[in-house]
Amino acid sequence: MRRILPQLVLGLVVFFGLLAPAGFAQAPANARPAASAQVQDRIAKLEQQVAEARSSGDNAWMLVCAALVLMMTGPGLVLFYGGLVRKKNVLATMMQSFILMALITLLWALFGYSLVFHEGNRFIGNFGYLFLRGVGPVPNADYAATIPQQTFMVYQLMFAIITPALITGAFAERMKFSAMLLFMILWSVIVYDPMAHMVWGKGGFLNASLGGAIPTLDFAGGTVVHVTSGVSALVCALYLGKRLGFPKEPMPPHSVVLSVVGACLLWVGWFGFNAGSALTAGSLATSAFVATHFGAAAAALGWAAAEWFRNGKASALGAISGAVAGLVAITPAAGFVGPMSALLIGAIAGVVCFLMVTKVKGKFGYDDSLDAFGVHGAGGSIGALLTGIFALRAVNPVFKDAQGTAKAVGLIDGNPGQVLNQVVGIAIAWVLALVGTFVILKVVDWVVGLRVAGEHEVQGLDLSQHGEEGYNLEA
Repeated sequence: MRRILPQLVLGLVVFFGLLAPAGFAQAPANARPAASAQVQDRIAKLEQQVAEARSSGDNAWMLVCAALVLMMTGPGLVLFYGGLVRKKNVLATMMQSFILMALITLLWALFGYSLVFHEGNRFIGNFGYLFLRGVGPVPNADYAATIPQQTFMVYQLMFAIITPALITGAFAERMKFSAMLLFMILWSVIVYDPMAHMVWGKGGFLNASLGGAIPTLDFAGGTVVHVTSGVSALVCALYLGKRLGFPKEPMPPHSVVLSVVGACLLWVGWFGFNAGSALTAGSLATSAFVATHFGAAAAALGWAAAEWFRNGKASALGAISGAVAGLVAITPAAGFVGPMSALLIGAIAGVVCFLMVTKVKGKFGYDDSLDAFGVHGAGGSIGALLTGIFALRAVNPVFKDAQGTAKAVGLIDGNPGQVLNQVVGIAIAWVLALVGTFVILKVVDWVVGLRVAGEHEVQGLDLSQHGEEGYNLEA
């Protein structure tokens, strides 16, 4: 018995030892796929939650930016331009910007958005988004993959609104209200929509990231917004001729106070204009935000310093004009340059635009009432050109090779050819604005007549065009 017992125990140990691995291994083997599936499911849910959170954050940011850009027109530009004219024209000038907020919205909803952002040919979009068909909550990955296409649409609408409003500064105090409405309808279709498609639309001739033949850098509208509006403003000023009494009679702004408030609103709203053009609430938006602020600050100081040197004093009107010039110039570069480059671009724009307004305008004698060309045409062209010099892949790797490696962007980054691309983009914007605006003015002049009667101009557009006055001091 003593001999059998150890052998029996040993046999049991061996028996259960052989069974144990099979028995114990069976449970983990069956459980592992289930556990793995659970982990994969949890990871998928977390990724979905992260994507939804990012989409919500980006969408909230872009809706705020859309509101900021609209604020640039009203009340920003409304006050800025309104304060610069004589008091008998203040309401008429304000009304021009205000009514465009409604008019361009209607055009954009009917066909404007489609002509700009639906894929067509290299120069104009197609009618796939006519009446905003198919523009809803689903993102368009070609333009903004994390926000509803409807958000992208309404954000871009605000650019389409302010661009023609900028032109009104050139013909302030002398164009019929009816002529202004017809002119802006035609201008938006013939000049703005094709230029915006070429630069920002998929497959557009100048698009830098979506198949453009000549990739032109324009982050937030240097050529699309400022060059086209500024050059068109010059054509309008030349075609309509000078205001009665210009330049012999003094025509000072009736309220620089209003203009200062308007300029401050423009500065704040411009963060939506430039930083919002990143189309996400990420680091690129931060970079564009900083560049925008630095460019405006440097230009305000540059203009004020030039004015101080020339006249012995710096004016409030000069400082705010310089800030706007800096904002214009940094617009195409905001998402491509660093802070120090932004300071340099702003300083150059401030001085050059000051010379355009004080020297060039006086030499040639044209009556650009509120200096739309001197600030927007000149500032936009300068900014677009300097973008090709200072753009960096470290800020925005917009160009990549077949392997996805970032390539040089601007001249100082190792891509001198980009300067030529910028020149081509600027030239196209100039030609389109020059020719398109001249033809439109001819048509409008033939249909309804452009300029108010002389007695109406003397009376003021507030009464002659709208039957009301901006100030009733007797009440």
